[in-house]
Amino acid sequence: MAENFKEIIEKLKNITLLEAVELVKDIEETFGVDTSIGAPMSGGPNTEVLNSSEGASQKEQTEFTIILEQVPGEDQKSKRLSIFRLIREITALGLKDAKELTTKLPQPLKEAISKEQADDIKNQLEEAGAKVKIQ
Repeated sequence: MAENFKEIIEKLKNITLLEAVELVKDIEETFGVDTSIGAPMSGGPNTEVLNSSEGASQKEQTEFTIILEQVPGEDQKSKRLSIFRLIREITALGLKDAKELTTKLPQPLKEAISKEQADDIKNQLEEAGAKVKIQ
Protein backbone atom coordinates (compact mmCIF):
# COMPACT_ATOMS: atom_id res chain seq x y z
CA MET A 1 0.00 0.00 0.00
CA ALA A 2 2.86 2.44 0.78
CA GLU A 3 4.10 2.10 -2.81
CA ASN A 4 0.73 3.42 -4.04
CA PHE A 5 1.11 6.46 -1.80
CA LYS A 6 4.60 7.16 -3.11
CA GLU A 7 3.30 7.00 -6.67
CA ILE A 8 0.46 9.41 -5.85
CA ILE A 9 2.85 11.82 -4.12
CA GLU A 10 5.18 11.80 -7.12
CA LYS A 11 2.27 12.58 -9.44
CA LEU A 12 1.11 15.41 -7.16
CA LYS A 13 4.57 16.99 -7.27
CA ASN A 14 4.15 17.53 -11.01
CA ILE A 15 0.75 19.25 -11.12
CA THR A 16 0.16 22.97 -11.53
CA LEU A 17 -1.41 25.19 -8.88
CA LEU A 18 -4.63 25.38 -10.87
CA GLU A 19 -4.75 21.59 -11.16
CA ALA A 20 -4.18 21.33 -7.41
CA VAL A 21 -7.07 23.70 -6.73
CA GLU A 22 -9.34 21.66 -8.99
CA LEU A 23 -8.19 18.44 -7.30
CA VAL A 24 -9.03 19.81 -3.86
CA LYS A 25 -12.49 20.88 -5.05
CA ASP A 26 -13.10 17.41 -6.52
CA ILE A 27 -11.96 15.72 -3.29
CA GLU A 28 -14.24 17.97 -1.24
CA GLU A 29 -17.23 17.19 -3.48
CA THR A 30 -16.52 13.46 -3.79
CA PHE A 31 -15.91 12.78 -0.11
CA GLY A 32 -18.04 15.55 1.42
CA VAL A 33 -15.15 17.10 3.34
CA ASP A 34 -14.04 20.66 4.00
CA THR A 35 -10.33 21.29 3.43
CA SER A 36 -10.35 24.96 4.37
CA ILE A 37 -7.57 26.03 6.70
CA GLY A 38 -8.66 26.04 10.33
CA ALA A 39 -7.12 26.20 13.76
CA PRO A 40 -5.90 22.90 15.16
CA MET A 41 -8.19 21.29 17.70
CA SER A 42 -6.98 21.49 21.27
CA GLY A 43 -7.41 19.16 24.16
CA GLY A 44 -6.89 15.92 22.25
CA PRO A 45 -4.84 13.12 23.76
CA ASN A 46 -1.74 13.90 21.69
CA THR A 47 -1.81 17.68 22.03
CA GLU A 48 0.79 17.76 24.79
CA VAL A 49 3.11 15.43 22.91
CA LEU A 50 2.82 17.52 19.76
CA ASN A 51 3.44 20.76 21.61
CA SER A 52 6.45 19.47 23.50
CA SER A 53 8.09 17.88 20.46
CA GLU A 54 7.41 20.97 18.36
CA GLY A 55 9.97 23.07 20.21
CA ALA A 56 12.60 20.35 20.22
CA SER A 57 12.50 19.69 16.51
CA GLN A 58 11.75 23.21 15.33
CA LYS A 59 14.12 24.30 12.58
CA GLU A 60 14.37 27.59 10.80
CA GLN A 61 11.78 27.68 8.06
CA THR A 62 13.28 28.16 4.61
CA GLU A 63 10.25 27.65 2.37
CA PHE A 64 7.09 29.69 2.63
CA THR A 65 3.60 29.64 1.14
CA ILE A 66 1.53 32.67 0.21
CA ILE A 67 -2.12 32.24 1.22
CA LEU A 68 -4.60 34.62 -0.43
CA GLU A 69 -7.26 35.23 2.21
CA GLN A 70 -9.46 38.01 0.86
CA VAL A 71 -9.89 40.26 -2.16
CA PRO A 72 -11.97 43.43 -2.48
CA GLY A 73 -15.65 43.00 -3.33
CA GLU A 74 -17.36 43.55 -6.67
CA ASP A 75 -17.88 47.21 -5.74
CA GLN A 76 -14.13 47.81 -6.07
CA LYS A 77 -13.60 46.55 -9.61
CA SER A 78 -10.35 48.40 -10.28
CA LYS A 79 -8.72 46.91 -7.17
CA ARG A 80 -10.02 43.43 -8.04
CA LEU A 81 -8.66 43.73 -11.58
CA SER A 82 -5.26 44.79 -10.24
CA ILE A 83 -5.22 41.76 -7.95
CA PHE A 84 -6.20 39.42 -10.81
CA ARG A 85 -3.31 40.84 -12.87
CA LEU A 86 -0.90 40.29 -9.99
CA ILE A 87 -2.13 36.72 -9.55
CA ARG A 88 -1.53 36.14 -13.25
CA GLU A 89 2.05 37.44 -12.93
CA ILE A 90 2.74 35.40 -9.80
CA THR A 91 1.18 32.11 -10.95
CA ALA A 92 1.21 32.32 -14.77
CA LEU A 93 -2.54 31.60 -14.76
CA GLY A 94 -4.90 33.13 -17.29
CA LEU A 95 -7.22 35.96 -16.25
CA LYS A 96 -10.23 33.64 -16.00
CA ASP A 97 -8.29 31.14 -13.87
CA ALA A 98 -6.95 33.91 -11.64
CA LYS A 99 -10.49 35.17 -11.09
CA GLU A 100 -11.76 31.63 -10.35
CA LEU A 101 -8.98 31.17 -7.80
CA THR A 102 -10.44 34.03 -5.77
CA THR A 103 -13.94 32.55 -5.57
CA LYS A 104 -13.15 30.20 -2.68
CA LEU A 105 -10.71 31.76 -0.25
CA PRO A 106 -8.37 31.19 1.49
CA GLN A 107 -6.27 29.65 -1.30
CA PRO A 108 -2.54 28.95 -1.56
CA LEU A 109 -1.16 31.19 -4.27
CA LYS A 110 2.54 30.33 -4.36
CA GLU A 111 4.32 27.55 -2.49
CA ALA A 112 7.89 26.68 -1.52
CA ILE A 113 9.34 30.15 -2.03
CA SER A 114 11.96 32.11 -0.11
CA LYS A 115 11.09 34.54 2.67
CA GLU A 116 12.15 37.46 0.48
CA GLN A 117 9.90 36.36 -2.39
CA ALA A 118 7.02 35.77 0.00
CA ASP A 119 7.40 39.22 1.55
CA ASP A 120 7.62 40.86 -1.88
CA ILE A 121 4.48 39.09 -3.16
CA LYS A 122 2.62 39.84 0.06
CA ASN A 123 3.48 43.54 -0.16
CA GLN A 124 2.38 43.74 -3.80
CA LEU A 125 -0.96 42.06 -3.12
CA GLU A 126 -1.64 44.09 0.03
CA GLU A 127 -0.88 47.34 -1.79
CA ALA A 128 -3.48 46.28 -4.36
CA GLY A 129 -6.04 45.69 -1.57
CA ALA A 130 -5.87 41.95 -0.90
CA LYS A 131 -5.43 40.26 2.47
CA VAL A 132 -2.55 37.79 2.42
CA LYS A 133 -0.85 35.49 4.90
CA ILE A 134 2.60 33.92 4.75
CA GLN A 135 2.81 30.43 6.12
